[in-house]
Amino acid sequence: MKRGKRTRRKKKIVLPTELIIQILLRLPVKSLLRFKCVSKSWYSLISDSHFAKSHFELVATGTQRLLFIEPSIPVIRSIDFNASLHDDSASFALNLNFPHPTRIIGSCRGLVLLDCWQSLLVWNPSTGFHKQLSHSPIASDMDAFFFTFLYGFGYDSSTDDYLVVQVSYNPTLDVASRVEFFSLRANAWKEIEDIHLSYMNSGDDERFGSLLNDAIHWLAFRDDVSMNVIVAFDLMERSFSEIPLPAVDLECEFYFCELKVLGESLSLCIAGCDSPAEIWVMEEYKVQSSWTKTIVVPVDAIPSQYFSFICSTKCGDIVGTDGNTGLVKCNDEGQLEEYQTYCDGSHRSLMVVYTETLLSLPCGDEQVKEDD
Repeated sequence: MKRGKRTRRKKKIVLPTELIIQILLRLPVKSLLRFKCVSKSWYSLISDSHFAKSHFELVATGTQRLLFIEPSIPVIRSIDFNASLHDDSASFALNLNFPHPTRIIGSCRGLVLLDCWQSLLVWNPSTGFHKQLSHSPIASDMDAFFFTFLYGFGYDSSTDDYLVVQVSYNPTLDVASRVEFFSLRANAWKEIEDIHLSYMNSGDDERFGSLLNDAIHWLAFRDDVSMNVIVAFDLMERSFSEIPLPAVDLECEFYFCELKVLGESLSLCIAGCDSPAEIWVMEEYKVQSSWTKTIVVPVDAIPSQYFSFICSTKCGDIVGTDGNTGLVKCNDEGQLEEYQTYCDGSHRSLMVVYTETLLSLPCGDEQVKEDD
């Protein structure tokens, strides 16, 4: 008599919840958004604000992308700048269901600040969450003739709050510049009345701040001493300080100068007429003698004869703009590696780097999720 074959039941492996959480925390945002439909518990976990903060702290230097507006369409485009500029799969357009923005003002912790004519908008391109903000009282008062020339967007870690900062001045009156900020946690604008600034715009256009060391930085012209300086606004102290520029005569030798952040350092991209662009890095924060010219980028091979530094890739290449809607990638010696245009427009659009995150805003009740 033959014995029947004994069938072995497969054991269901159940991972501990804590282990699942630790695995999910290390996944990219794109994967996590897909995994929200696995189960109700996963949806609840991935949607949790504490999970989002823990994920950001672990992968804060994770997937970073470039964002800019194609003005002729118009559409917002997101680009993986670590991939080849000629890789079509590294670039995609983002569909928006709110009034189309006219300008990108800045980014912070994966959130992007947009100017949409009648209002400002804080938006997470990765998740679609956004919040609409009113323009400031000073900027909205047409009779006051105050023009905003410094914009900034940053995060106050001491209060877990995001701030939109604006500095305005009246070019026809001999009065100090006025400073105000919008707190997303308080959902209100506030003017800093005890600060008297003598700054004016250092160029013909508005300046959008560079975020570093819990402070927003701008290039500005100090009217009382007639010189260009770097102005820093401390987001926690709500105070201003100045940082010296390198010992270079910017007015005589250069016609273009922009302030950016390279890695963990302030940097300047400066250029003269028909001459290469130079990238200077402040190796020690607020120490003038630490300014060092690190890279020289020839502009002969760039059709517009223009280069403005934006960011660096994981392998050390330098990515910049041609002043319109083209991107330029150079190696760490300034030699051109790639050049790519993204639309047939000649209008310059601010290009910002943002990190893909799940982070939302501190006042969640007024957030709106974009339709898929």
